[in-house]
Formats: sequence, structure tokens, C-alpha cells
Amino acid sequence: MAAKNASSAGSRTGAGLHMETFRDGTLAGVGKRSAGQKSGRWKYYFRNGELKAAGNYLNGQLEGLWRWHREGGGLLQVGRFKDGKQVGLWKRYHASGELCDIGKYLAGTKAGEWRYYDKQGKLRRTEQHTRRMQRASRKDVK
Repeated sequence: MAAKNASSAGSRTGAGLHMETFRDGTLAGVGKRSAGQKSGRWKYYFRNGELKAAGNYLNGQLEGLWRWHREGGGLLQVGRFKDGKQVGLWKRYHASGELCDIGKYLAGTKAGEWRYYDKQGKLRRTEQHTRRMQRASRKDVK
């Protein structure tokens, strides 16, 4: 995202409401800053004004549930962060709205079984992920 700081309605410490804009002045993101870092709820937008992503920051890092949307509508992916790293269950979706893949992250690394689906929602393959090897095994479904 080619955004720049548009304004910060806060003290010189960087606290308060903060807006980011694209070079053309269109709103790119809005949220709060505390002690010079992003904190609390933030929303990001496409140039056309549609919601692109929404979630929380804690001490300048992604935290908690985040949702990303496709330009033109539809959910792209949803998942959680802890200390800026992906954790727990994550889901991505095809443009059709069908599930694309689903699996868990552990401290930013894929863990356990991941399932991958085609655009019609049919399971195409599964992968087992371990901490030592990013992809320990793969099983294609015919």
C-alpha cells in the first residue's frame, strides 16, 4: 500500500486518531496511535473507499482477529495474531466465496493439517506441517 501520513490529531508523542492516505489524498487507513505506535482498532481501505482490512494493534504489532476483504466485495481471509505473529485457525477464500484453504498457525508458522480446496469447494489436497519442516507431507485428493 503506497500510503503516507496525512494527519495525526494528537500530541507530539503521536497519540490520538491517525489517518493514512494514498498519494492522491484518498483515505488508506484510520486508527489510533499511542506512544508513537499503532494501537487499538484500525481499518484500511481500497482507493475506491471499500474496506480492505480491519483489526487491532497492540504496541505497534498486529493483535487479535483480522479480516481482509477483496476489492469489489467478498471476504479474502480471516485469522488471528499474537505479538505480531499469525496464530490459531486461518481461512482464505476464493473470489467465488468458497473456502480456498484452512489451517492453523503456531507463532507465525503453519502447523498441523492444512486443507486446500478448488474454486468449487472440493478438497484437492492436504498437507501436514511440523515445526522442523515447513511441509512434512502432502496428499493430493483425486
